[in-house]
Amino acid sequence: MNKTSVYLNGRFVGFVEDGEKLAKEVREKRRAGEADQQANVAHYEKTNEVFINTDSGRARRPLVVVKNNKSLITEKHLEDLRSRTIKWSDLVKQGIIEYLDAEEEENALVAVDAEQLEKADAKSEGKDSKFTHVEIDFTNMLGYAPSQAPFPEYNAAPRVLMAAQHTKQALGLYAANFNLRSETRGYCLFYPQRPLVQTRVYEALGNYKRPSGQNLVVAVLSYYGFNMNDALVVNKAAIDRALGRSVFLRTYSDEESRYPGGQRDKYGVPEEFVQGYLGPEAYAQLDSNGLVSPETVVGPDAVLIGKTSPPRFLKEVTALELESEKRRESSVTTRGNENGTVDGVMLSETLAGNKFVKIRVRSLNIPEIGDKFASRFGQKGVIALLAEQSDLPFTKDGIVPDLIINPHAIPGRMTAGHLLEMMGGKAAALDGELKNGTAFSGDTQEDFEQSLKSHGFNYTGNETLYDGITGRMLKARIYVGVIYYQKLHHMVALKIHARSRGPIQMLTHQPTEGRAREGGLRLGEMERDCFIGYGAASLLKERMLDSADKTTELVCTSCGSLAVLDKVKNRRYCPVCDSSTVTEVEMSYAFKLLLDEMKSIGIFPKLRLKAQGL
Repeated sequence: MNKTSVYLNGRFVGFVEDGEKLAKEVREKRRAGEADQQANVAHYEKTNEVFINTDSGRARRPLVVVKNNKSLITEKHLEDLRSRTIKWSDLVKQGIIEYLDAEEEENALVAVDAEQLEKADAKSEGKDSKFTHVEIDFTNMLGYAPSQAPFPEYNAAPRVLMAAQHTKQALGLYAANFNLRSETRGYCLFYPQRPLVQTRVYEALGNYKRPSGQNLVVAVLSYYGFNMNDALVVNKAAIDRALGRSVFLRTYSDEESRYPGGQRDKYGVPEEFVQGYLGPEAYAQLDSNGLVSPETVVGPDAVLIGKTSPPRFLKEVTALELESEKRRESSVTTRGNENGTVDGVMLSETLAGNKFVKIRVRSLNIPEIGDKFASRFGQKGVIALLAEQSDLPFTKDGIVPDLIINPHAIPGRMTAGHLLEMMGGKAAALDGELKNGTAFSGDTQEDFEQSLKSHGFNYTGNETLYDGITGRMLKARIYVGVIYYQKLHHMVALKIHARSRGPIQMLTHQPTEGRAREGGLRLGEMERDCFIGYGAASLLKERMLDSADKTTELVCTSCGSLAVLDKVKNRRYCPVCDSSTVTEVEMSYAFKLLLDEMKSIGIFPKLRLKAQGL
């Protein structure tokens, strides 16, 4: 059977004789207004299938329809749009502009611009064109995040994707009313700047009102090995001038809950008889309502909200006994690895009439070794050295770079756009005007070179630098420019973690996972392989057993099953064969758990013990 399968929103609905004809008819009806504008259709010739999609949540983008190598948009349409005689929606209804989803784009050949259509028309000599659509604008083929980065066409595709991810992680002014908001986590850059080289999309969307980076003077230079690979050398004086300085805001919230039997939580300073009382020092910063005051400096595990709760398990008692029943301590404290200053305290009431508190704590983050920065080209790196300004190289005019990146970062990753933005930023600073880095249609390298020349600079962007330590001229031309760098929210202060001992999981007796839970540092399979490769058996045993879930279990020497200890009779015996010849064996608790789980599914594992002394 050679019929075409038809799927509606991924569900098989039947067959048709000619799939291509069906897809063509659906498109024509959609353009004529007989079918819904939201419908998209795609015909796959290889698999002989037609997919019609009408479901919500699809990403769709507008394109101009092309017929016989001619765009359906005319100068008349453009004039009417400018004079507001017609609207965008009118062009969509007339079938001049249509929205395609990712699936229908498989059947479309999109021309980049009208010029490409004209060339195709000249070659086709009156034959039907292969082009089905033409772009409204070059930048429409890019999403929101990639269109923020300048000159994406000069870079390798993976780096553009990486740059888009970094844009989402960048610190800036995320909201004008951040002082009135209470996000769980919030990051604000102190002095965000708009980029000197920006795209039309960036400007059109008003993103310059919420910038997320700063323009830095950057030199491409190796600095005594401190900026090997992706490491960055940063001018300490620039940090002192508040470069990259940010604030981290965390909000703690709590509610006075009600429980069955008339019991409820109570805010206030807990009294000594309360279960889990933390001592008078813990509550010294609370007021009579049990709340910490604004601008109070708090450390790790500091009490922010004093609260007591009723006992976890209530027995049947009278109201008088219930009132005298011991309450337990349930105060809200800061995280065990964070500190800061109380920024704001909000006391409110829920719809149920319960008290509701939100406390925001801020902590100042000054860039330090280990903090992460990235340009808009996927060139990320962490600070490896905060160098004194007097030790850094300088130009004949006394300009000292804010940041030094390694030359090997550019050619290996093929981010020529990084160099172009450095040149464009330098030209923008000299001309005193913003430069255009929009994809496929921005300012050109020649424009920047001409600008540098006119101000007496080398048109290549290179400059002669002098070593700040020795004062000698560096025997190489160094590429120096101005480029937009973003501070990312991956800060070492929020990641640094170490542990000697701490909480363990109930089930496996192994250390908990993660910094927030005071977890252990994982020694994974690759680290284990290294220990084995170097013959470090004792270190391996220490990490995998002694520092993890070491336990001593009783094993029956007769039948090999796990024995038990009767504490009442002070007797060790095997519950399987009732033998009293048992021995203590060191093992991982996870292994003991495995044996128990095997028993639970009907497998009887036995441990064969070697004779002692062998």
